[in-house]
Amino acid sequence: MRLRCAVLDDFQRVATEIADWSPVADDVDVVSFDTHFGDEDALAAALAGFDIVVTLRERVAFPASLIARLPRLRLIVASGMRNSVIDYAAAEAHGVTVCGTASSSAPPVELTWALILGLARGIVREGNGLREGGPWQQTVGADLHGRRLGLLGLGKIGSRVAAVGLAFGMRVSAWSRNLTRERADEVGVELAPSKEALLRDADFVSVHLALGDRTRGLLGPAELALLKPTAYLINTSRAAIVDQDALLAALHEGRIAGAGVDVFGTEPLPAGHPMRTAPRLLATPHLGYVSQANYATYYGQAVEAIRAHLDGSPVRRLPVAPAPDAQAVPTRSDSAGRA
Repeated sequence: MRLRCAVLDDFQRVATEIADWSPVADDVDVVSFDTHFGDEDALAAALAGFDIVVTLRERVAFPASLIARLPRLRLIVASGMRNSVIDYAAAEAHGVTVCGTASSSAPPVELTWALILGLARGIVREGNGLREGGPWQQTVGADLHGRRLGLLGLGKIGSRVAAVGLAFGMRVSAWSRNLTRERADEVGVELAPSKEALLRDADFVSVHLALGDRTRGLLGPAELALLKPTAYLINTSRAAIVDQDALLAALHEGRIAGAGVDVFGTEPLPAGHPMRTAPRLLATPHLGYVSQANYATYYGQAVEAIRAHLDGSPVRRLPVAPAPDAQAVPTRSDSAGRA
């Protein structure tokens, strides 16, 4: 009997085109879904007849309750090598193998800078004004050269963001709980004495931390109040690191110059959500990881994982056990390949 594979959240309808699926074509029928299933009941109904699921990043959760409702499921392939929304114990108990793929940190770095530059130079407002016959020049751009870029996290993504900031002639500082002076010196940036000091001094603050118990709500009302009224906040990591209500209040009250956000508490962002219309906000629909090269890797290695599973030799199995000293390694404070 031929197997059935569901590809979730293929919004751009490219999953079956950007990679070569011929290695599994004789054994597997692939069905791509271009809409998001918003609750477990809808997801369970849609996936009831599938043996394999390919899912992007951490957008779709696979708790024990869902896995138990999918008796045919035997393989989940998740893009990236870290996924916090899959119940691995439940998967193992139900005979479901979970595999990952490689993921590049370059696309989220590039999007971070697209947001910084878009905010600093008023690109959206000026571009729309030009197209719509509005005023010729409406804004005075914020300079990058000589300004301070404060990074929360200096791992794979944060360190590459730092390199670009230095190339622009910015003064770059970084902070995280595990960050050492040796690591900061290695990257060529200043070690901020505290989170609070970084927030007070920075003209641009960019978040590059993994979401966990110690980073959830890291930037709340008190922390956002430390930012200069001329400062910009950029978050391409995880929405829950920044208190969303506090951020909206700061934007509406003009207590910061602006924010660039690519991640949200609920994705896709519901129609009418206040993040869609907040002032001083440049928002993108979680595009950090969305690039041709990353998608080619995700789906190409998904095909490899499916073929390997069919051959009885699974590859890139998840979860990957952390190194014994993982909490002490500064570079692990960043989100590897995440956006």
